[in-house]
Amino acid sequence: MNTTINCNGQIISLEYPIVMGIININNDSFYAGSRFNEMDSVLKNIQQMIEEGAKIIDIGFMTSKPGSTISNPDEESEKVSLYTKKIKEVFPNVILSIDTIHSRVAKSAVMHGADIINDISAGDYDKAMMQTVAELNVPYIMMHMLGVPENMQENPLYENVVYEILVYLKDKLLEAQNTGIKDVIIDPGFGFGKTIAHNFSLLKHLSVFNILDVPVLAGLSRKSMIWKSLEIKPADALNGTSALNFYALQQGAKILRVHDVKEAVECIKLFNELNRAD
Repeated sequence: MNTTINCNGQIISLEYPIVMGIININNDSFYAGSRFNEMDSVLKNIQQMIEEGAKIIDIGFMTSKPGSTISNPDEESEKVSLYTKKIKEVFPNVILSIDTIHSRVAKSAVMHGADIINDISAGDYDKAMMQTVAELNVPYIMMHMLGVPENMQENPLYENVVYEILVYLKDKLLEAQNTGIKDVIIDPGFGFGKTIAHNFSLLKHLSVFNILDVPVLAGLSRKSMIWKSLEIKPADALNGTSALNFYALQQGAKILRVHDVKEAVECIKLFNELNRAD
């Protein structure tokens, strides 16, 4: 497996797992603690995430919670570019990922300093996305999603959820590589067109995705599979998130995408100590 990614000349090692911190520049994401719609609060929280050990910061404008609609690419591009430029001015060495399904947003963000494109549709929504990412020469995170956020949770069905998503991501990986994308990261898409049972099946068998020989990202943070199973609210789902993050690490996940950086970094430190033990 390739254990490095090239982010605009910065080589990020994935020999040991790393943490991606989530910053949502909207007022509508499912977890209120990740919403930062003012520049000062965005910068303050990025500073905190960097201090706590985040290696990547993921900026998202479009909410992708179940039932939400697709963002306007003009509005998204304007706001993401504004934030990207300012963040890079204040934190020039931060590795910045942009969570978008629009190729024009991706291009504008990279032109303003972004380092990674994180596409929850794996190029299915915007057919120009993969070619754009290849031309931009940045790493590409591809996620599996059944449908679009507006309808993805309307009775999602699979005959074999692990096998079907593995085949989907295998085909998408080949497409990305044939398009010329050098660094690809895959994400099975916990919560995106899956029932709670589907999500736990994916997590239980997450190691299967390592056969694709590219890094696996696990986005479990405060997802409904946790808080619905425990009959709590997303705000109370940190302990459950840590438990599932540790299992994902045991299954080979290389990137934990989280709202709570400190706790995820602690999971990785303990996981590394466990692996070093006799």
